[in-house]
Amino acid sequence: NNVNKFLNFINNLLKFCVNLPHLFDMKKILFCGLAASLIIISCKNLGSTLVKLNHSIKLKHVDRIVYFDPEVYPDFEEIKEPTNNVIYSAVSDELKNYGNYKIMHINNANIKYDSVDVNMIKESCLNNGAEIALVPKVKYFKVGLGKYVFSNQVIVSMKMYNNDGELVIENSYDTYKGSGRLLGSAENSIKIGTANVIKNMITELRSRNMTTPASE
Repeated sequence: NNVNKFLNFINNLLKFCVNLPHLFDMKKILFCGLAASLIIISCKNLGSTLVKLNHSIKLKHVDRIVYFDPEVYPDFEEIKEPTNNVIYSAVSDELKNYGNYKIMHINNANIKYDSVDVNMIKESCLNNGAEIALVPKVKYFKVGLGKYVFSNQVIVSMKMYNNDGELVIENSYDTYKGSGRLLGSAENSIKIGTANVIKNMITELRSRNMTTPASE
């Protein structure tokens, strides 16, 4: 019996030694998998910038949203209308993922992104029965020297105000840093940037319990 136990011990020890390299390989695989996951997560967040977040504000139940046409840079009349159409469509589509929001579209307000007219925000929210207002901006990149030639890369920025005219959150998304878009159209870049800005703002607010979903 003792001989059998000893032989079983030796057999198990040999099996362990044979499998030992595989155990180390598995640790390497798990480590590489974890590292790859962290890299992927970092790359997804790379283009996003949380510019400002007012922690002291607790949003009321959000059902109606006032949306202003974006400030477009550079200030070329030819690109304003197509840019307005693309970003408004992208905002509407992305918001559907988070609730049944009613969007009040304010056209031709010529609101300046860096010096927002707070009284206009408050008045627009009051007149439309809205809880928040969205103020976007789209910046196109220049390629080359001399005459302005547009890149397909954009930075989409957005500010969210409550109906008291207080800035709740501001976020921006750089499509080049975020997704390394070397090919494709500026239209698709605007859609990607807008979707990420909306997603990041709502995720940030909900994670801090600063808002509630819209009514279904």
